[in-house]
Amino acid sequence: MNSTSIIPQLGLVCITASKEVRYSTVTRKRLLQLSETEQEEILRNLYAKNLQNLNSAIDFCLNNQLRLYRITSNLFPFADTELGERILNDFNEELQKTGQRALTAGIRIVVHPDQFVVLSSDKPEVVANSIKILQMHAMILDKLGQPRSPWATMEIHGGKSDRSPALVQVIGNLPEAIRSRLALENDEYAYSAEEILAVCRQAGVPMVFDAHHHVIHEGLDSYDHPSVAQMLTEARSTWSVPEWQMVHISNGRESFSDRNHSDLISVMPSSYRHAPWIEIEAKHKEEAIAKLRAEWLPTLTPALQPMN
Repeated sequence: MNSTSIIPQLGLVCITASKEVRYSTVTRKRLLQLSETEQEEILRNLYAKNLQNLNSAIDFCLNNQLRLYRITSNLFPFADTELGERILNDFNEELQKTGQRALTAGIRIVVHPDQFVVLSSDKPEVVANSIKILQMHAMILDKLGQPRSPWATMEIHGGKSDRSPALVQVIGNLPEAIRSRLALENDEYAYSAEEILAVCRQAGVPMVFDAHHHVIHEGLDSYDHPSVAQMLTEARSTWSVPEWQMVHISNGRESFSDRNHSDLISVMPSSYRHAPWIEIEAKHKEEAIAKLRAEWLPTLTPALQPMN
């Protein structure tokens, strides 16, 4: 599974701007208003539909030469409950086949659990719930036959600020199915790139470098500030397989330092030419990837063509 290509692989995040890749969900409020029999029927139908949607996403990646795909954190809602896990177990064979399709095609599947995952919280119940959520994602990746390695990255933020020692300690005690896939990402406010790098080195997990979060946190006015290239290099040293290093890119919607994501990517860090795997966090999804393929990647290679 080592990527030997020197050309950055651009990754799709969850859904497409078109209607080709979409997922269904159900709210907790609605589900809990129903009887257990009704809940089971809704979840079974939803899981079947979303598994079909995941296969459609893999088809989309295959058809558009995309090798990095971030699955939605809400792929199988309530799979962290006894009922949800029991229903999902009935799909084990199909899940295994779907995951094998991705592996055979060299498509890397990763996940970014939601904001409720705060391993550095000072509240034990929040940490416990965070681990429960991560266990669900690890279970799904296991059912998809994805390796227990950073290839199938589970990326999260550091969480509550000034809690680095607690974060390192919690990570050290995580179940192997989680810890073997876990990576930490720098954010705009709580954990700078340097701070999360230190945590990653102490905890022995990879760092996912986000250049946009970095420039906002440090008050920079360019992606080509020397610290961006430096942090990219430093982050790579935390990956046991450097060729698997993954980074994020987004642009500010209204201004360079706007934390809200723009529709497309107009500005790329020059250092990202050396980033093997790049998740494109832009509102227009595959359109943003097509734009980068047309305007940015041709300076590296003429082989990749924009998506139709």
